[in-house]
Amino acid sequence: MDTLVSTAPASVPVTLRKLYFVRFAFAAVWAVLLFATADTLGPLSAALLVIYPLFDVAAAVVDVRSAKANGGTAPALYVNIAISSLAVIGLAVAATSGIPAVLRVWGAWAIASGIVQLVAGAVRRQLGGQWPMITSGAISTLAGASFFTQAGSGNPTLGNLAGYAFLGGVFFLISAFRLNRARNGA
Repeated sequence: MDTLVSTAPASVPVTLRKLYFVRFAFAAVWAVLLFATADTLGPLSAALLVIYPLFDVAAAVVDVRSAKANGGTAPALYVNIAISSLAVIGLAVAATSGIPAVLRVWGAWAIASGIVQLVAGAVRRQLGGQWPMITSGAISTLAGASFFTQAGSGNPTLGNLAGYAFLGGVFFLISAFRLNRARNGA
């Protein structure tokens, strides 16, 4: 059992809310930058591809520290850290092979992290504000499969990754607002 659910101090939703706002802002800026370079795989887009999962790792570490500081545990977050760390390596390697390879690695990451997000959101549902995260996890899993399909298309592009990241950011924003509402008793 995840003790974060049964013993969630008031500071956990506050920390998550702040983290979710930061994740939205990062995803929005990242998506704009990637979309601007989506047709080619140059140094900027390659760097952006590696930075995104690195940011995911950093955000998960902040989330884990918050849970620990408040007496909770977050095993799904450790899994997410491992998956995103592997994605960093995989994307760095895939970026040397072209857009189809990047789409395949990103797709695998989206599927795996989507499943983890589903589990983490379900475990935390009593904190409030988690249904958007659960929905986002399901969408991530489906989007990951679509990236595999896109990798085999005649003209693959990184543009859909930008849209995927932005949509994920929107779900973080919605969760932040829902956590605020849950905190205020609404």
